[in-house]
Amino acid sequence: MELYSLDTKAHDEARQGEVLQSPNEGKNFDKFFLVESYGCAMNFADSEVVASILENNGYGATRDLEKADLILVNTCSVREKAEQTVRKRLTEFKKLKHAKPSLLVGILGCMAERLKSQLLEQEKLVDIVVGPDAYRTLPELIAEAGTGQKAVNVILSRDETYGDISPVRLDSNGISGFVSIMRGCNNMCSFCVVPFTRGRERSRDSFSIIAESRDLFERGYREITLLGQNVDSYYWNNPETNLSVTFAELLSSVAQISPLLRVRFSTSHPKDITDEVLYAIAKYPNICKYIHLPVQSGSTRILQLMNRTYTREWYLAKVDRIREIVPECSISADIIAGFCTETEQDHQDTMSIMEAAQYDYSYMYFYSERPGTLAAKRYVDDIPEAIKKRRLQEIVDVQWTLSNESNKRDVGKTFEVLVEGNSKKSELEWMGRNSQNKVIVFPKDAHSIKKGDYVMVHITGYTKGTLLGVLKTN
Repeated sequence: MELYSLDTKAHDEARQGEVLQSPNEGKNFDKFFLVESYGCAMNFADSEVVASILENNGYGATRDLEKADLILVNTCSVREKAEQTVRKRLTEFKKLKHAKPSLLVGILGCMAERLKSQLLEQEKLVDIVVGPDAYRTLPELIAEAGTGQKAVNVILSRDETYGDISPVRLDSNGISGFVSIMRGCNNMCSFCVVPFTRGRERSRDSFSIIAESRDLFERGYREITLLGQNVDSYYWNNPETNLSVTFAELLSSVAQISPLLRVRFSTSHPKDITDEVLYAIAKYPNICKYIHLPVQSGSTRILQLMNRTYTREWYLAKVDRIREIVPECSISADIIAGFCTETEQDHQDTMSIMEAAQYDYSYMYFYSERPGTLAAKRYVDDIPEAIKKRRLQEIVDVQWTLSNESNKRDVGKTFEVLVEGNSKKSELEWMGRNSQNKVIVFPKDAHSIKKGDYVMVHITGYTKGTLLGVLKTN
């Protein structure tokens, strides 16, 4: 298996193949669309933008494949396994077209941009290909595909942010929502395909971000996650006043909407997270005390090959700074095993940096070369897969130990928990998360509690990925 993640709802990046449904299901639409999203949280947020565009053009959302006139797969190219999963799914949809010739199938997102010719012409799996910056043209592309033509738009933009589009909250629990604050990435990490599939970095205007966040709160949402490939580099200059807005300032403004609105963000790049951001987290109780801080490797030599622009020592100093300014902060990471030329000592350096940073949980992968990246052009993918998998398992074992120790330390503590719904295992239990992004499960008992409530929960036990507790009533 290529992707490992601890059992927590903290990162929706691990949710692959979730079918999204619009709250407008059942309205009087003539045609229906179904969207499946794979990969990162940005893809799920993009699906909500796409849903808004389609609904404004007469399409309703559905879960029913047989009812769908249009099937869209929002894709990911970051890992080879994700591409394989998407291709398998498209092959299944191709079979549906035999029974329903009018059915249109399209792909959106990163994989769409990267494999447009192959999927359209060689494998003939799709009718429509739409890149991340071309979603506004979907109605025209659908009309074109309806005439039997192959419809394609993968042009990248330097200014598209979809800031004026109100996303349709698909299959939402009504409590937590995503708000995209920027698109693209300027960090040319050698292993990453994102700059080539999502384009250059550009920030959305702060007014629309705050307005969307306030609207979500007024509609009953109690938690939002500000999304970007690298949120810490958010920077918007108001053309009317020539005043700029940094991420720390944006974060503070969103937090001031209401103390009842929790604010999270993802993802941070270690080189860009500033003291100002950390002080904002420390200042506002409703900015969650949690930072996802991808390390990728614990070896300075490998970090240089990855073009991560920091050393092992610099990264650990940043972790120390986080602990100093926000002592109760939880930290997680992304880690890659078996990058090009990685030695056993490099591998040991990665495991030791995990122990030094004391990650609460991590997303752990073995390296898969992505065509078009700097690493694919410059380096040889020379680590045998068996060694990659062995090293990955050793990294996973270290993280399980760290996670267990972290959860054990929480036993006896009391946390404020935002109730998100029933637990996965029982309708007799509530599930929610604390500020540190840890999943907490506790019995419903006879107390009058509903989704969206904040409650105090005393921790009595834990599993590998979940804290167990009881409601504290006094």
